[in-house]
Amino acid sequence: MTERTYPQGFGPPPPRNDAPHAGPHAGPGAGKARWEAFWDALDEAQRAGLREVARPRAYAAKVPLCYQGDQSDHIIIIEGGWAKVASTTADGHAVVLAVRGPGDLVCESAVLGSRHRSATVTALSPVRALVVPAARFTGYLDAHPEVWRLVSGTFVRRLDEAGRRVQANVSAKGAQRLAALLAHLAELSARYAPPARGGGIEIAPPLSQEELGSWMDASRETVARALGVLRRQKLVDTGWRRIVVLDLPGLRAYADGHPDP
Repeated sequence: MTERTYPQGFGPPPPRNDAPHAGPHAGPGAGKARWEAFWDALDEAQRAGLREVARPRAYAAKVPLCYQGDQSDHIIIIEGGWAKVASTTADGHAVVLAVRGPGDLVCESAVLGSRHRSATVTALSPVRALVVPAARFTGYLDAHPEVWRLVSGTFVRRLDEAGRRVQANVSAKGAQRLAALLAHLAELSARYAPPARGGGIEIAPPLSQEELGSWMDASRETVARALGVLRRQKLVDTGWRRIVVLDLPGLRAYADGHPDP
């Protein structure tokens, strides 16, 4: 079997699963694939224990879940919806670092003890979440030491993602960087939505061209030109805040610099 490759700057997506946000069936155990979202990797007993120390909360679109610079006093687990992670530079420029979706652990710096948050997490769409005070979460982890491994794995994976992002932004051209980003988002989106009309994959997180540009270290104009290139290659279709990936394997190949002839 040929080993699967992924676009520059991105690893494999979390596999599709049967977590509560994806369906009512039994959930997976903690020993499953490393690329699962945090909640998806917990077993039923671990989830029940976490719900006991959490409180549910809803966030409207554009509402921050936590703020850069604030003291880390709680963690959040997204049950439904999408959020972006962004950091503001010294000159006031906001840089998108990632998107988080159903099952993801966010504002996780509270686990590391007394420190200030390094980024702001903002709802891109209405978000349902579980909010857990830091002390309760660390107490929960002490009672469920096997979950510590999942949390530390989340930290390590996100550090790796940040390193790959920097490498991709340095080594790839604008259209290639956008192709890599859209392939990553398409694989993430495919976990939660049926195929779009014609069999394509609609990008689920509602990101603007400006936000996409911030994520890939490019201007909005660069994103618009790159989308034009990808449309002409029949790899994507676009509309108002809507991007549909028409050919995911072709998009991956384009991102890697060796499109099919």
